[in-house]
Amino acid sequence: QVQLVESGGGSVQAGGSLRLSCAASGFTVSSRCMGWLRQAPGKGREGLALIDGYGSTSYRDSLKGRFTISRDNTKNILYLQMNNLKPEDTALYYCATSNYCVGGWTSVYAMNDRGNGTLVTISS
Repeated sequence: QVQLVESGGGSVQAGGSLRLSCAASGFTVSSRCMGWLRQAPGKGREGLALIDGYGSTSYRDSLKGRFTISRDNTKNILYLQMNNLKPEDTALYYCATSNYCVGGWTSVYAMNDRGNGTLVTISS
């Protein structure tokens, strides 16, 4: 059974950094397409980044240079390193997975297996 549990969210000031973690069970992170999405209050889901089984990454253009997706195959954990955070980054962040990556980062929208999320709040 696929299970994803996010952690690492919190409240930081603008300009700060956070690293989100997504602990996976029921499968290995290196064998599936993995990604991150977020949902800000009152807004729709927003895809952020994706990493495929080969370790290739893809990002939403507006986030390139600030967010980095990675994984630790030995710990079976997916990460999202977020730097230079802005108040507009405030959202519930959650990880997702699917058997295959189809296309680039927008594939995250089709991922049906998702965690419950971790809340990130950025103050100005």
